[in-house]
Parts: sequence; structure tokens; C-alpha cells
Amino acid sequence: MNVSLQNIDKVSALLTVKLEKADYQAQVDKSLKNIRQKAQVPGFRPGMVPMSLVKKMYGKSVIAEEVNKILSEKVYGYIKDNDVNILGEPMPNEDKQPEIDFDTMEEFEFLFDIALAPEFTVEISNKDKVDYYTIEVTDDMVDNQIKSYTQRTGKYEKVDAYADNDMLKGLLAELDENGNTKEGGIQIEGAVMMPSYMKNEEQKAIFANAKVNDVLVFNPNVAFEGNAAELSSLLKIGKEAVADMKSNFSFQVEEITRFVNGELNQELFDQVLGKDVVKSEEEFRAKVKEIIANQFVADSDYKFLIDVRNMLVAKVGKLEFPDALLKRIMLLNNKEKGEEFVNENYDKSIEELTWHLIKEKLVKANDVKVEQEDVINMAKEATRAQFAQYGMMSVPDDILENYAQEMLKKKESIDGLVSRVVETKLASALKGQVKLANKNVSMEEFNKMFE
Repeated sequence: MNVSLQNIDKVSALLTVKLEKADYQAQVDKSLKNIRQKAQVPGFRPGMVPMSLVKKMYGKSVIAEEVNKILSEKVYGYIKDNDVNILGEPMPNEDKQPEIDFDTMEEFEFLFDIALAPEFTVEISNKDKVDYYTIEVTDDMVDNQIKSYTQRTGKYEKVDAYADNDMLKGLLAELDENGNTKEGGIQIEGAVMMPSYMKNEEQKAIFANAKVNDVLVFNPNVAFEGNAAELSSLLKIGKEAVADMKSNFSFQVEEITRFVNGELNQELFDQVLGKDVVKSEEEFRAKVKEIIANQFVADSDYKFLIDVRNMLVAKVGKLEFPDALLKRIMLLNNKEKGEEFVNENYDKSIEELTWHLIKEKLVKANDVKVEQEDVINMAKEATRAQFAQYGMMSVPDDILENYAQEMLKKKESIDGLVSRVVETKLASALKGQVKLANKNVSMEEFNKMFE
């Protein structure tokens, strides 16, 4: 057996693998013996089929299979052992590859085109100035976050008079042209409405200050401007019948329900942050502001890495790539999308590949390593963030652990978590190496940077 690599140019090479009969024969014989033990051939008992017949029936396919196994092992073994920095997968050479015939040949030669990563250096120092944007946490943000907490602990209460956003329950009845209850018309007991959802302001105003037992007359079609979904739901009729429903309706108010936010008290403080973490509204607001600010750090780091990327890509300049070979690899991975897709997206893929290679060097230079504990902690943070969306800031460790372990059962989740760990650690390392131009910005200003 012989494996050799010949550089064609700076970014491509030809990998040659030569196999002799001795390289694969032992494994072929072993496979044929296994087949003989299991083969079901008419006229022969199991395990008694002549080896000559087994070879005639299965020899070619077994040789092909074993040669391909050895070939794959040797190709990737050579690449690993010789630290060949390849891009994509080795591709069978289309020009020089000799024809292979497993029926007549005992020695084989396989040629592979190899795309090599370009050689370049990445330098970063405190001479490099990079903006770092800190998103300002406003009082409105704190107010809105606290409001979301109190809403989750809120409840519905019955009230005597209607106000905007209240819910009404009562008897809904279709009226005739004279304003009387229509015989055989639509009547719905326990109908539920929220007049605040009505599109027509005049119809909405009919319900202002309504009280229990009041009887109000309105036109649903006008109120909801003919919206088929709204009318079908309210009147319990099919959407196809909505267009013909122009009648006025009476609504006898039986119940008025209002949603009341939960109180901003110690019970809420403990529920959100944990028991006795804070003791006053002032302390609670400060803690909420801190939580929001910490959540924004990930966004700031993300923007920082984008700016570092742009800076370094510009410093490195345009790299040389084996374009024809990379397009072959890209086409192989996107067969169903075809050459047009490859041509349209190749430049963008090269941009991403360039940054990927730069990031690899940065990770290596900064000795960024991802341990199992890092991935688990990131999974816990992701879980904690999900709970936080529902106002649950103090989640027991055992629950976080269980959710994290469920995430780690999926490969795509693990890949995503590893990537987040790498970027978090890399951002932390690079922030200490460049000169940061710290800038405070509003959320609106920050979001505009991504438009």
C-alpha cells in the first residue's frame, strides 16, 4: 500500500492511494467465510456451500466493499496523521483516475482532488479599535418587564360597569326590522365579547359604561367591518353565511369581567427572584434592571464579533481558494438545488468560509476549549432564558438540569450549544485584546444597525 500527496498549487493537491492484493485479501477472505456460513443456496446445507461458488456469487461485491472500506480509512488516516488542512471532502479525480474493474484487477490506484485551506496569518492587538455597544436599560423597559410579571400573577374579577378591555358575557339575540327579537333568528346564551376588539368606533362606543342587566343594540357586521372570522366565531355561523348577516342584535349584559394585574409585593418578588433576595420595590426594580442589562450582553457581544469579523476580513484580504473544486463539493452537497444555486451562492459561501478559517485561528491562538461542563451550563442558561420569558426567574437547579439533559440528547442542539460556548469565550478573550470604543445606545439605535 502506498499513499502520497502531490501539491498542484497552493490551495489544491492530488492524493493517490495504491492498493495491492495483500492489503485487502485477508479481510475479503474473512467476509466470504462469514457469507458462506449464512448463505442459503438450493442443494447445499447452510455452511456447506463450496467456497468457489461463494466467490463466484459474491466475490466481486465483497472485494469492492472491502477495498472501499480500506480506501476511506487510509485517505482520512493520511489526512489526520499528516495534519493536512483540507476544505470539504476529498473528491474523486475526474481526469486521471484509471478505470477500476473488480473482476479482473488485483491492484488498484485511486486519485482524489483535495481542496487545501489557504495559508494566512491573523494579527489582533490593542492597536485595533472596535466599537462595543452597551444597550441602555430605560425605565420603560423596567416598567414593561415588571408589568409582564404582574400580568402573569393577575386574575379576572367581576365588576359592575364596563371599561375598555373588559370582557362581557350575556344573551345575544338577532333583531328584526322593527327592533324586536326575530322569530327563528340567532340567539346565543352566554355569548362572550370584548368590545375593545371592534373595528368600528361608533359601535364600540355603544358599550361604554355598560352595566349588568343593560340591554344594548349593535350591528356585529358593522362593528367588526365584515370580518368573517370574528363574525363566525361570535354568531356561531359558518363563514360562508357571514356576508348575508346584516341584522342588528341585542346584547343583555349578564356579567362583566376585568383582568386585574397582580400586586407588586413580597410574594411577587420571591416568585420572580427567589425568597428574600429583595425586600422592597426599589430593590426589585434595580434587580430587574440588572437582569435586563445582563440579557443584553449577549446581543452586545454578538455585534462586537460581527465588527471584529469585518475588521479582520478586511485585514486578511482576499484569500485564494480552489474555486472549481469547491464548487464541485458544494454541488455534491446540494444536488437537488443544482448548479444555478451553487453559482448564485458561491461568493456568499466563500465569505462565510473565510470567516470560519479566521475564527479557527483565533480559537486556537486564544486556546479556546469547550468542556462538557461548558455545554451543560450553556444548556442551563438557554433553559433559564426560556423560563424567564414566562416570568420565572428563580428556577430550581434540578429542573434546569433535567431540561439541559433533554437538550443534550439532540445532536443539533449540542452543535448549537457548542457554537454559542465558542463565541462567548472568543468574544470574552478578544474584548481584552483590542481597544474597545465603548458606546451607550438605545435599543432602537442598536436594532437599526442590523437593518
